[in-house]
Amino acid sequence: MLYDVRTYTCRPGTIKKHLALYAEYGFAIQSQHLGKPLAYMQTETGNVNSYMHIWVYDSAADREARRQALQKDPAWADYLKMSAEAGYLVSQENRLMSPVSFFQP
Repeated sequence: MLYDVRTYTCRPGTIKKHLALYAEYGFAIQSQHLGKPLAYMQTETGNVNSYMHIWVYDSAADREARRQALQKDPAWADYLKMSAEAGYLVSQENRLMSPVSFFQP
């Protein structure tokens, strides 16, 4: 099992606009290719301009295949263009993680 933990930071005052854009144009198409995320959460304390989501894959090869299919989808390309034009995102951090031996989800 491989967890893709992604943390994004938005420009102050834009996170609601960014999440609304994603909800309308990005979430369905991304979920179609990657499956339902394990979590999709907005920060309430700390950097309140950030949010994170976690996608689960069987392996690195599974992740690569699903993400390649997503990148080839014209609807995803359209969303990425809208997101870039909106300019809400400041940074992105991705971490690929696996469970420790004593924890099996």
